[in-house]
Amino acid sequence: MDKRPVPKPLDRPFIPRGAHIPHIPRIPLSALTPFAPLARLTLLTLACALPVAARAQASAADWPTRAVTLVVPSSPGGGTDVYGRILAQALSEQLKQTFVVENKPGASGAIGATLVAKAEGDGYTVLVASNSSLGINPVLLKNPGYDVQRDFAPVTRGVIAPMVMVAHPDAKVKTLAELLERGKREPGKLFYGTAGVGSPLYIGMRMIEVAGGAQFGHVPYKGAGAAYTDLLGGRLQFMLTDLASVRQYIDAGKLLALAVTDKTRLLPNTPTLAEAGLPNINAFTSFSVLLPAKAPPALVQRVAAAVARAMKEPAVAARLEQQALLPVFDTPEEFAASLKREQQNWGSFIRAHNITVD
Repeated sequence: MDKRPVPKPLDRPFIPRGAHIPHIPRIPLSALTPFAPLARLTLLTLACALPVAARAQASAADWPTRAVTLVVPSSPGGGTDVYGRILAQALSEQLKQTFVVENKPGASGAIGATLVAKAEGDGYTVLVASNSSLGINPVLLKNPGYDVQRDFAPVTRGVIAPMVMVAHPDAKVKTLAELLERGKREPGKLFYGTAGVGSPLYIGMRMIEVAGGAQFGHVPYKGAGAAYTDLLGGRLQFMLTDLASVRQYIDAGKLLALAVTDKTRLLPNTPTLAEAGLPNINAFTSFSVLLPAKAPPALVQRVAAAVARAMKEPAVAARLEQQALLPVFDTPEEFAASLKREQQNWGSFIRAHNITVD
């Protein structure tokens, strides 16, 4: 048997002594496949994103699994609060889950709106706000603390609350034309009240003054309740206000309805502003529903559908009509577009007439 040692296998090719060895640079694998790192990153991103998207879809489909807070950025008893409570009860009954209203007044609605803007977009903190907070404050206030287009996901317009021009019987005006004539003949002699410069009611009155060529005296109040007291007492001669707030006084003959912004069955014989000679007044009050901007689109659609179903319930529809609230039934996309146009409408008038907060 050959007992010579078996040579170990070489770990590199055999090169004879003295042979010329050309330099061969080491080429990294990533250079041979330049898109490999990107491909690995993309696959990793997709692998992480797919579960997140799936969870978002699942959470939207399951919403709500716990109590939901409807933040109303105004005091109890106002129009926004009334709509918020009607909606909370209707959603609780429909979805078999608790919906509670939390009033966060202050800073013309900015405190409550800012709270929701910074909340999680999981559908458990919802904003129910008037168009003072959404269309006027962003233009009128230097720093409202939020940006409507950036910080919120619009869900639905909700309802429109028709405005009505009412006059005290002692004012001796029975039509809008007579009121405007007095405002031209005796500028600044007839007085109206509002809850402040930042309200749709005040800016609506300014629009009417400009369109009608009249001039009236404005008395700002901290709240609408004190203004109604002075109007019923004859210390104010007239007022543009929400129909729901003064309907009982109209029915009792204590106030005269001169015109409404939107046609309503509650005042079938009262003309609209357009019918009374002012066709281009684009002023209204609305109470809307929004989520934080972080809310996924599927959740926004889920909430919008739930609100629409709730408002179509016969008992809820009857309550809304009793409060002179007109359901809109728009989609999130339609609401987002109309909200942008509305902000532009209020803004152009506010800037053109140098309206500022005192």
